Amino acid sequence: MFPALSFNKVSKTFKVRAKSVEALSDITFDIHEGEIFGLVGPNGAGKSTTIKIALGMLGGYTGDVRIYGNSAEDSNARRHVSYVPESPSLYEQFTPNELLKTALEIHKVDKASHARLRNLWLERLSLEAVASKRLRTLSKGTVQRVALAHALIVSPKLLVLDEPLSGLDPVGRKDVIQILRDYKQSGGSMLLTSHVLYDVEELADKFGFIQDGVLEIAKNPNSLLMDVAAPLFSVRYHSLENLTPDGVELRAGLYEMTVPQDELINFLGWLNERQGLLISIKPFVSLESAFLAKVRQA
Repeated sequence: MFPALSFNKVSKTFKVRAKSVEALSDITFDIHEGEIFGLVGPNGAGKSTTIKIALGMLGGYTGDVRIYGNSAEDSNARRHVSYVPESPSLYEQFTPNELLKTALEIHKVDKASHARLRNLWLERLSLEAVASKRLRTLSKGTVQRVALAHALIVSPKLLVLDEPLSGLDPVGRKDVIQILRDYKQSGGSMLLTSHVLYDVEELADKFGFIQDGVLEIAKNPNSLLMDVAAPLFSVRYHSLENLTPDGVELRAGLYEMTVPQDELINFLGWLNERQGLLISIKPFVSLESAFLAKVRQA
């Protein structure tokens, strides 16, 4: 079976003020059915260029890009692909209900199921109350949810999301994360980019860190971090005194501190001297840590 999306030694160079700037350098990765690939990196690293090439919006590259075995430059290959950009440009004079109806008509979905599908996605993304309001009157977060409904209502096989949780409140963010998990569980594949690294860590099966057009693949945050930084540990403790060094957080009545491995023994000695009660020590690895370590290392 072909991967949902495949990049094979893809490079792209732009001309900037008569100089050649390499935006991508031999990028290679596969996204398989039911897999979420999280692409992270600083601004200008190559994330948007990767998305534009995948969607056939940008040509003039070397290498090969395929969607389910077909060239990404073939418009037919993108028939079952949905895309949600960071700042969706939707028809502002439309209502969410009208926009979803248009999507179903364009994709020639059986008309008998139109009403059911519209109601389903309006409900899943908490849009019932604004279903008949013009998009230009809605908040950024609400428009983002409309764009996700518009993308998902046609049951795409591949979903490309650029900063999909941008502008969402905490409740909306949680709901959308669950919807995307359900989409994956149903067999959908996803290319996801985000600066909110926690969201990528929550959703992705594997990660790509891109910097200056060069991609490094990691199967999990741990493997990426271990290459670039000393291990970290999360230490939780209780104290009747106010033992709050820099970096400590109070959570559910307990203090929690992230401590590098080479400082752990000294920290535990410090805690013991002040009669703090140690609750737990566990490895702490996050994509945030890996990302920051990579940026500092570059």
